[in-house]
Amino acid sequence: MIHTFSLLFWLQTHKTSKKTGEAPISVRITVNGKRAEITTGKKVLPDKWNVNSSRVKGNSEEARMINRHLDNINLKLHRIHDKLEETNQFISAQSIKSIYMGKNSEQHSLVELFKYHNEMIRAQVGKNYSAGTLERYETSLKHLREFLKHKFHLDDYQLQDLNHSFITEFEFYLKAVKGIGHNTTIKYLRLFKKIALLAIKNEWIDRDPFARYSMSLKEVKKEYLTKEELSILSSKEIENERLRHVRDIFLFCCYTGLSYADVLKLTPENISMGMDGEKWIFVERTKTGVSSNVPLLPLAEEILNRYIKHPLIDNSNHILPMITNQKMNVYLKELADICNIHKHITFHMARHTFATTVTLSNGVPIESVSSMLGHKNLRTTQIYAKVVQEKVSQDMKMLKDKLSPSMPEKASNQ
Repeated sequence: MIHTFSLLFWLQTHKTSKKTGEAPISVRITVNGKRAEITTGKKVLPDKWNVNSSRVKGNSEEARMINRHLDNINLKLHRIHDKLEETNQFISAQSIKSIYMGKNSEQHSLVELFKYHNEMIRAQVGKNYSAGTLERYETSLKHLREFLKHKFHLDDYQLQDLNHSFITEFEFYLKAVKGIGHNTTIKYLRLFKKIALLAIKNEWIDRDPFARYSMSLKEVKKEYLTKEELSILSSKEIENERLRHVRDIFLFCCYTGLSYADVLKLTPENISMGMDGEKWIFVERTKTGVSSNVPLLPLAEEILNRYIKHPLIDNSNHILPMITNQKMNVYLKELADICNIHKHITFHMARHTFATTVTLSNGVPIESVSSMLGHKNLRTTQIYAKVVQEKVSQDMKMLKDKLSPSMPEKASNQ
């Protein structure tokens, strides 16, 4: 991780002794603009201090002795910094000071560690992590800092003070004060737990504050478009060109199962012939890094053909005219209103629609669907299978009601 580090020896003239006229010498440690100070135990008359060299003037025995002492401190602090850097540990002005002073975790702080962790993630975006992962950690840190201000009126918090009560109060803050839903709150807490585990690995805390803390997600029903709704959206005459582009991109993902992040990075190089002689999309999922290989269905290919050499993508390597995910969701709401579809359509619903309406409902084996979606395990895909089963159950119940013979009237006794 890239960071700034500097040392400055300076004379605390504001603490000049009235009796001896001497002022104490301190060393200031600065890492990424944050400071920590250590007293050197040495004092000198202000007129004997060289501000430019940060050392005592002259060649007297006393001057040489003090300067040697300052040089030793300088060397020790640099060695501590270099050791932390070599072992890829958390580096802050306070952590360097605490090690020099012979202390351990009591000086390490929560926000500084979280920021350090996020900088490590930032340095690996595009390699081992996606920009979305960094954004989630940054948002989690933002909520945590707001919580510290709200609850404790603090900018930071000591790691050794983390406990079960802190986690409980943070969860309550996210839900009750910030109005964040249960599952999103749990996701933030899981990110926070990774920071706590990092502190444990570095031996800055000796217990897990999340021990015996339940963080289970509530099952959420996956919304998707039915076959009828998909047909309405496909066939609707859309006069607004911007909305037509959004409709095309959304439908393309309904027939490929790609997420926004995956279709955003899609280029012509991702489309090639498969072993069956048909066109396939070969892409590595942005979120998980797992391969997602999908046969290019005719409806999806038809959409792509509309944008070959299109002015909107002519100067880029995109295959579709992409806009931000946020704007996409705003325009999808407009499309839903125009098409009289009474669902809160989001871009991610396209992926759910591919899994349910397009594939599983048409008899595609769940193992194949899981592979095309790029899921790491089958359990994730089984959520969609359950949705399909519920739909089939509802349809069959309606059919049973229609086919049930009316009860014959009992013959009356004459």
